[in-house]
Amino acid sequence: MEVEVRSSVISHDGCAAQGPRALGSAAATVPVFIQDTEAPVLGQQQWEAVHERRAAGYNLSAIARDLQLDRKTVRSCLQQESWQPYQRAAAASLLDPHRAWLAERAVEVNYSARILWQELRAQRGFAGSYVIVRRAVVPLRLAASTAALTQRRFETGPGEQAQCDWGQITVSLGGVRTEVHIFVMTLGYSRRGFALGFLRERMPDLLAAHEAAFAHFGGRCEFLLYDRMRTVVLGTHQGRPRLNPTFSSFAGHWGFTPRLCQPYRAQTKGKVESGVKYVKRNFVPGRTFLDLEDFNDQLAAWQTDVADVRIHGTTHQRPIDRFAEEARALTPTAGHPSFLQAMVRERRVAEDWLVSIDGNRYSVPFVLIGKSVQVVRQGGAWVIRHLGAVVAEHPVLAGRGQLSVQPAHGPGAVARNARQRFSAPRTALTTSRPQDLSRDVEVRDPAIYEQLFAAPLVEAAT
Repeated sequence: MEVEVRSSVISHDGCAAQGPRALGSAAATVPVFIQDTEAPVLGQQQWEAVHERRAAGYNLSAIARDLQLDRKTVRSCLQQESWQPYQRAAAASLLDPHRAWLAERAVEVNYSARILWQELRAQRGFAGSYVIVRRAVVPLRLAASTAALTQRRFETGPGEQAQCDWGQITVSLGGVRTEVHIFVMTLGYSRRGFALGFLRERMPDLLAAHEAAFAHFGGRCEFLLYDRMRTVVLGTHQGRPRLNPTFSSFAGHWGFTPRLCQPYRAQTKGKVESGVKYVKRNFVPGRTFLDLEDFNDQLAAWQTDVADVRIHGTTHQRPIDRFAEEARALTPTAGHPSFLQAMVRERRVAEDWLVSIDGNRYSVPFVLIGKSVQVVRQGGAWVIRHLGAVVAEHPVLAGRGQLSVQPAHGPGAVARNARQRFSAPRTALTTSRPQDLSRDVEVRDPAIYEQLFAAPLVEAAT
């Protein structure tokens, strides 16, 4: 360790004897090497020199004298099979339990150390200071800046790839603050987008959004890119992503190939993420909506009147103009049967002779309690079958928590039907020829009725 000390043994007389310049430098600082308490760390050349001398037959003392090293240092060096540069052990930090969260959240808040510190204290029980967080964010921000300078935008050809993602935003639907989930699909070449709002992100919503997007574009791309949402991928198996079986069947039905982003590499699908931000920042502000249907009606008009005809910041062209070229490369989907309508759903009939479909409940004949039925959507109706026979049909209910019950499915309807089945037919009570009812009616004098009503009164008076 190199330190600076001041000489205190040189007298002024001695300096004067050497001349005036020596007097002026009497208080000068000179470097002095003091042995550090830690064992010195050898550089790579010194390490190689120690091993070369050892291979030549030198003993520890000879190597230490020759290289002016401590014998303990030489012994430690000889025990190392290869040279390792010195690394100071990292000191423990209050941020250590939050490193993974910090790296992920920093991107979302644009590397704001102040926001991260506030969220750490409020949500994760962090007791450290703002300075600790600020120092931890510096290398993250630097790494992101370096990656932004070195990464190259990945462009795809017409009809090759589309990117899909969800975005969430809270709006007023009929005066009630409601979170709307917006599905966005962006074509990679033309940057033309499609957006549709839902109240949730369930599997039926995802599939319905895809089919609506295919209808909007008039076709589909060869590859569709997703992040690792649960409705698309369930996890990994032997290091490979495992697709959700329903979504895998959907992709096979329509003939496209799903592709997944690398974990923690959200910029891979930057086109659609920009599309989600564009919907949130350009479409939503200043608007009010009666309900979800009104939201989607206004969204469709905005896409046609604004989004499709703007000058895109990357392509410097209108998406609708570039789409004219991309449309020819899309695989046509017109006339292709709907997967949602062809998909058979297995349901078990509950004790209340109802089956649950997409959050709503529909009745079936009560004799099917505990049995399995198959549900298929045909247009705007659910068709429910048991052993291949249709047992119920119901109009598709909107929203969730709704109930559709047909009285004929209940136990009371069975008893009523039995009475009607085993009672005498109404035609058996009538004769085969018309009757002249006028001959069967006796015509009486009204005085007779007066006498009948008067008799009880007389008895009561007596």
